[in-house]
Amino acid sequence: MSGVGVIMLVHTAFGRAEQIVRHWNAAGCPVVIHIDKVVEKSTYNSFRTALADLNNVSFTKRHRCEWGTWGIVAATQEASEMMLSEYSDVRHVYLSSGSCLPLRPVEELVDYLADRPNTDFIESATTADVPWTVGGLDAERFTLRFPFSWKRNRKMFDKYVALQRLLRLKRKMPNGIIPHMGSQWWCLTRQTLSAILEDPDRNQYDTFFKQVWIPDESYFQTLARQRSQQIESRSLTLSKFDFQGKPHIFYDDHLQLLRRSDCFVARKIWPHASRLYEVFLSKSETQNSRTEPNPGKIDRIFAKAVDRRTRGRPGLYMHSRFPNDGWENGTTSGQYSVLQGFSDLFEDFEPWFAKATGTRVHGHLFAPDRVHYSGEQTVINGALSNSAEIRDYNPTAFLTSLIWNTRGERQCFQHGPADSDKMNWFFSRDPNAQISVISGAWAVPLFRSNKNFSELRAQAAEMQKLESEFLDVLRSPYSKARIRIWTMADFIENPMEHMQTIIDEIGFKSLRRLTEAPKMNDLTGFGQFLQNLKNQGMHPYLMGDFPVVGNPVGLQKPSSKPYLVR
Repeated sequence: MSGVGVIMLVHTAFGRAEQIVRHWNAAGCPVVIHIDKVVEKSTYNSFRTALADLNNVSFTKRHRCEWGTWGIVAATQEASEMMLSEYSDVRHVYLSSGSCLPLRPVEELVDYLADRPNTDFIESATTADVPWTVGGLDAERFTLRFPFSWKRNRKMFDKYVALQRLLRLKRKMPNGIIPHMGSQWWCLTRQTLSAILEDPDRNQYDTFFKQVWIPDESYFQTLARQRSQQIESRSLTLSKFDFQGKPHIFYDDHLQLLRRSDCFVARKIWPHASRLYEVFLSKSETQNSRTEPNPGKIDRIFAKAVDRRTRGRPGLYMHSRFPNDGWENGTTSGQYSVLQGFSDLFEDFEPWFAKATGTRVHGHLFAPDRVHYSGEQTVINGALSNSAEIRDYNPTAFLTSLIWNTRGERQCFQHGPADSDKMNWFFSRDPNAQISVISGAWAVPLFRSNKNFSELRAQAAEMQKLESEFLDVLRSPYSKARIRIWTMADFIENPMEHMQTIIDEIGFKSLRRLTEAPKMNDLTGFGQFLQNLKNQGMHPYLMGDFPVVGNPVGLQKPSSKPYLVR
């Protein structure tokens, strides 16, 4: 006999469990098996029959092993007592499950434990030092009572916890013990395990822990601190958990990862990972017998996996984060420009700006009628339609998808007070957004239209109100975008300088500065138009100061030649 006894808690995948039992038994390790009471009796009998040809394999009385309840501890106690009474040569008892898979030859584990005859390997830390508790219950899992199943009766579980908190109920620790927590999967010496099971105060401890939440992670971890001569606070079983406290499942493509860990045993193995079972249960699978188990070698990979799942890539909304506001790790995946008033002030602005910057320049993406893509496309990257109805179903997803689908190419688009205002706060709070606004430029199309003045006045009042609200959003202390706002009068005094600033911020690389401005709409009479609005009782203040007669300073001497900035 090897001196190492194995306890196996089995509740599913009995074909794989049989393979593991035979593997342990072939190396001379006695195995004591507990089968969950919820398993059908026919399945239980078939499993026992399949292992009837093996010596040193025993089955214990069955308990219901529901997650988070006492049954798992009771099953472990029952199996431990049988192991100690029936196999006197056992020096260490190794607790495992039916989904655990030995990664190294059993002989290496036996030699490793023989060199450490008085060492208990059990993860054991106080609640204050445990960073992995998930569910909001740390010290309270010991000070409150939990008679209801968290999985089967969640409402009663939560209500009873709330009631105990309201009444300020608090349990006392038996004999003043200090609760410890850790992995369920341990390897204890005969002396420590027998001392725990034969403790004269065991009934008192069992009564207390029966109403502790998830006692299998605290019962042996706490009592081993009282009885052990030497504790190594770590498990010899590789067991990884995600950020929700659920165990990672290992598949065939984790083969090299498991080899690198140098651990003796790993859980939880997918029952259909045939490659893993074939490789690690093969006698040809040998390693350096003196290698110390080091799961930390692969911790970096798991940390990156958790980070990818919880944070992901900026601007990519995945199912693991989408319902949680603030988990998006950056609202968009790349920088983009929002231009307000430019297409109103300049003729054919979009093709000129695309040529000047090398970006893709769209029209009004959030126009009421439809999405105005560049080149009047009806469908763009990622099968994004130009349908306003589809866009408005989830405008945030529309924009973030557009930026993600066209990553590597900067997107620029027009915006205005006539467009949907559902994205105003999104723009302002997105650090990737560059927002340039010529306030009051929306009045130019009204000025050039042939509508009745009473109708123009009503439209102008509504447009000014909407743009004013947008500017308030942009000036909010919560805004994170790069924002530039000019009044129309200020902008047209020196359009080349302001346009150069926008292009420089975009980062367009050019050895030459702008020498040609886009053609500006004819504004002759625009000042009188604004005065007429004032005369009708509306105050158009967003445009800045325009003279009633003549043009602003920048338009005093129109020239057909391009502006030159030295």
